Amino acid sequence: MLGRTTERTAQRLPAEVWVLVVASFIIAIGFGIVAPALPIFADSFGVGSTAVALVISSFAVVRILFAPVSAKLVTRFGEPKTYIAGIVIVALGTAACGFAVTYWQLLFLRAFSGIGSTMFTVASVGLLIRITPPAQRGQATGLWSTGFLLGNIFGPIIGAALVGVSVQLPFVSYAAALLVAATFVWWFLRKSTLAALDTSARPESPVTVRQALRNSSYRAALASNFANGWAVFGLRVSMVPLFVEKALHGSPEMGGISMSVFAVGNVCTLMVSGKLSDRIGRKPLGIAGLAISAAGTLWFGFSTTVPVFLVASFVAGLGAGLLNPPQNAVVADVIGPKGKGGPLLATFQVIADLGAIVGPLLAGLLADNFSYTTAFTVTSGIMVVALLMWITMPETLVKESTTAETVAVESGTLDEGPEVPTGERVAGRPRQPEA
Repeated sequence: MLGRTTERTAQRLPAEVWVLVVASFIIAIGFGIVAPALPIFADSFGVGSTAVALVISSFAVVRILFAPVSAKLVTRFGEPKTYIAGIVIVALGTAACGFAVTYWQLLFLRAFSGIGSTMFTVASVGLLIRITPPAQRGQATGLWSTGFLLGNIFGPIIGAALVGVSVQLPFVSYAAALLVAATFVWWFLRKSTLAALDTSARPESPVTVRQALRNSSYRAALASNFANGWAVFGLRVSMVPLFVEKALHGSPEMGGISMSVFAVGNVCTLMVSGKLSDRIGRKPLGIAGLAISAAGTLWFGFSTTVPVFLVASFVAGLGAGLLNPPQNAVVADVIGPKGKGGPLLATFQVIADLGAIVGPLLAGLLADNFSYTTAFTVTSGIMVVALLMWITMPETLVKESTTAETVAVESGTLDEGPEVPTGERVAGRPRQPEA
């Protein structure tokens, strides 16, 4: 009986992880709410398509430029403060966007919001990595990604309804959702010793980006994240709707349906991949995810009917869901259980953003000068390159015995002096017996 209880306790994620998962869901719903309104609001100023696209891309560009600064903020002030400050910045910038009276005001405020976005993204992933035991990082990142994914599914539905009432309403609603998320995180983490661990314990010497780039596992994770940003966050949004309408002669609604089908495939594998990557290793799941994603993306270009394309979308979604948790866990393993990984996480984020910007541009040129099939084939080839790097990299999952000792030390259950912890953790704090 005791053995079973101990096993269940060991498998329980820290409460702080669930706080971040819930917050990611709230933030993603808000992001989805504003997504349908932003291009419509920008177009209302009487500008062209290029100017509308500039408003959307400015957010990603500023995320890339400010990522190194975000890493330094995390190192100096810690993840929780940087996380909350970033959310508040995005909330203020987004709310102000809704009241912009000129195009240039909207452009500036949207770009300003990108500063806060990169702050809370780097901080949230860094905090998630630091508070999660190494043997549960795949599961934790899978949960966290699922929260974002589900929010992005339901958010646009709500946003479309709000746009019908007022084009400014989604911006205010997103700002309100962000403030709710910031308050939620602050309230539940304000007394957590686990979240504040770095202020009371001497961290390991931080791994620099130059050192990490010598690690083939980190390079493989960067390659797969670039390919994922190119295909999932760039190409899927920019080219798939056009491909469905122009090449397959489907309705505009079918482009949105294909994205939902992709998301369903993603949900089906995210949680499974997270748990399996903690049991059998990061490599098998990462390799499988990249192989399936590459096959699904290649299938896009050779689809001749909408139903076939929907099946390919589901397959590509399965692959993306398999890939996400292990590649995040690899970065966490490279950083180490006590290291500060702000610069490594910022670089990891920048690579995905670069893929999301460069991918659609190059794929668009290929589609215009050659064919959609060529564009999807090249995108699949980018994934194959990352796949080869994953095949040759070493496994990064730590052994169970080493993990148990590390977690025990971090939890304050070894060498604590006269106090004898019960082993039960409440929001990151060992509960001590009554005196």
